[in-house]
Amino acid sequence: MGFFERLKTGLSRARKALFEGLSQILKGSKISDEILEELEERLLMADVGYPTTEYIIEQLKQSKTNDALETLKEIMIDLLSFDSKLNSPDQPPFVITVVGVNGTGKTTTVAKLAAYFQSTGKTVVLGAADTFRAAAIEQLREWGERTGSTVIYHSEGADSAAVAFDAVSHAKAREKDVVIIDTAGRLHTKKNLMEELKKVHRVIGKVVPGAPHEVLLVIDATTGQNGLVQAKVFKEMVDVTGIVITKLDGTAKGGISLAIKKELNLPIKFIGIGEGAEDLKPFDAKEFVEALID
Repeated sequence: MGFFERLKTGLSRARKALFEGLSQILKGSKISDEILEELEERLLMADVGYPTTEYIIEQLKQSKTNDALETLKEIMIDLLSFDSKLNSPDQPPFVITVVGVNGTGKTTTVAKLAAYFQSTGKTVVLGAADTFRAAAIEQLREWGERTGSTVIYHSEGADSAAVAFDAVSHAKAREKDVVIIDTAGRLHTKKNLMEELKKVHRVIGKVVPGAPHEVLLVIDATTGQNGLVQAKVFKEMVDVTGIVITKLDGTAKGGISLAIKKELNLPIKFIGIGEGAEDLKPFDAKEFVEALID
């Protein structure tokens, strides 16, 4: 099964919540108050959020369309479209830090990113800088073996910035292509967490000027609007460059992707639809909307 088919299957719950019975009403139809009211309710139920829902409804009102379904697709594709190209430097190593609260699938996402880059022929170093969780270190070591990546780690409770420093230094010395740093995600100690992340970034920048080149924030789609709240906190405190949305296959709240893009003005760079290493792919707005609207 190709990725588009897996994406379509993964989004089945979100598609059902949003468009079951509605697509046929919208297709080939002009806009009416009844259609707008029904669509507004569905969008809110799918966790698109009020500001984004109002934006979509207003765009539809202004369109004077004769095919509400196709126009809705166009609005959603335009809303989600962003320059999602990775900010890779001219000279390696390409340094990525992955941030987010614990439980979002952050460490697994680091591993899947490693698999993605390995599949493109890149050599990968993983830095286990979530030193407050022994399980995260062990999990990353296991994934390193599975993906053929070098894993740099210290003992539990070690200085996370020291791990990041060693990982980036190793990659630079050995001429590796990509470094992906897993970071701690204890949002309940927000101030300490954010100061720690800033320290990690300062240390990385001393080894490779301009690094990290990407700061990817992992959001669990099943958390809906709570994920959006988390994203706002991280964006305020750290220079987030893009979003990774995980667990889209486990929720009817796939509309959160629209809210994230509209309210945060950050590109969605990857999406995850399963547990396998191959289930994380670069985000494509048109492909996503086509899979979401049957």
